[in-house]
Amino acid sequence: MADPKEIKRVLLGPLFDNNPIALQVLGVCSALAVTTKLETTLVMAIAVTLVTAFSSFFISLIRHFIPNSVRIIVQMAIIASLVIVVDQLLRAYAFEISKQLSVFVGLIITNCIVMGRAEAYAMKSPPIESFMDGIGNGLGYGVILVLVGFLRELIGSGKLFGIPVLETVQNGGWYQPNGLFLLAPSAFFIIGLLIWVLRTLKPAQIEKE
Repeated sequence: MADPKEIKRVLLGPLFDNNPIALQVLGVCSALAVTTKLETTLVMAIAVTLVTAFSSFFISLIRHFIPNSVRIIVQMAIIASLVIVVDQLLRAYAFEISKQLSVFVGLIITNCIVMGRAEAYAMKSPPIESFMDGIGNGLGYGVILVLVGFLRELIGSGKLFGIPVLETVQNGGWYQPNGLFLLAPSAFFIIGLLIWVLRTLKPAQIEKE
C-alpha cells in the first residue's frame, strides 16, 4: 500500500525544496529552446511530466526483472517509447505546436530529469510512489519553465499565448518590446534570477564552500 507521507514528499518536494531546474540544474537545454512562447512552454511541460510519470511507473513495475547490466538500456527503451507516443499525439492533434517544438519533443528522451528519476527513484521504489515522484518532478520542471516562458513572451513581444497584452509602440501603444528576451541567452538570465530568489527564500539550499 502506498505511503501517504512519502507520496506527499515526492509530489511537493520538487516544486520548491528540491526543484530539478533551480536546485539540481537539470533539464536546462529545453528551458532555453522552447520558452519563447508560453503555449509551447506549457505543452513541453505537460509532455515531460507525463513521460517522467509513466516511465517511472513502468520501470518500477518491472524493476525486479531488469538485469543490472542492461538497466540503462531498458530505461531508455521505455522512455523512448513513451516519447514517440507523445510526439505522435502532438502531430495528430496539435500539429502547429508540434512543428514549433520541432526536435525538442524527441529530445525528452535525453532529458536528465526523466533518466534521473528512473535511475534514482523508480528502480528502488514501488510503482505508485514512482508515478507520483514523476508527476512531482515534472511539475517542478514545469513551474520554472512556465515562469521563464511567461517572462520571455511578455517582455520580448508584449504578448501571452500570442495575444497582445501590452500595447506596443508599433501599434500606437507605449510598450517597446525587448528583443533580447526572445533570444536563448535570456533564459539563462531568468533561470539565474529564479535560482537567486529561491535560495534567498530558502537559505538551506545555498551550497556551502
